[in-house]
Amino acid sequence: MTYDEDTPSESADSDDQLLVLPDELRHELKEPLGSIETDADRLLATVDGPLIAVGDVVTYHFLQAGRPPDVAFVDERTKREPVDAEVRRIVTEKTAIEATNPPAEISEDAVEALLSGLARTEPTTIHVEGEEDLLALPAIVAAPEGASVVYGQPDEGMVHVKITDDHRASVRALLDRFAGDTDRFWTLLEAADTDASGTRD
Repeated sequence: MTYDEDTPSESADSDDQLLVLPDELRHELKEPLGSIETDADRLLATVDGPLIAVGDVVTYHFLQAGRPPDVAFVDERTKREPVDAEVRRIVTEKTAIEATNPPAEISEDAVEALLSGLARTEPTTIHVEGEEDLLALPAIVAAPEGASVVYGQPDEGMVHVKITDDHRASVRALLDRFAGDTDRFWTLLEAADTDASGTRD
């Protein structure tokens, strides 16, 4: 999840704003959080649980391979530029949830959309107004054990994070260093865990 040094943060106050990426953390997000794969079929051969895709191109490759992600975040952009018309058409064809998430932030709206998508039994595409780049982080924390979170690493391929307690712990530590209302963020995720404790495998 490469984050450019010149990507602006939205600093305006908002009731929906949860976490904001501090400038000093941007370099850490340039390192992939999992293994990098360039072939969707090879990656999918290692997926044996829920699949969460973050990014239009990643989502497009999975759809073309015949495996719709259980949850997909798309924003109609790649490398800060609009995706081509074919990718946009394919990935937005079955949008189920709309969410707003400003650049360099993780909004309450996006977290609630993620939790709603994870609770559904059918594949769910979340169309983000703004930017979805950072949403792999809450996805890693919220996804069940053994799930796969996949996001794009520009000019390298797809980063595959197979969820373990270690992955969750490292991402939790990273998110705790974000600016904003971390207490509210964790309360949202913990409430979702409590609600799902009797039903999630």
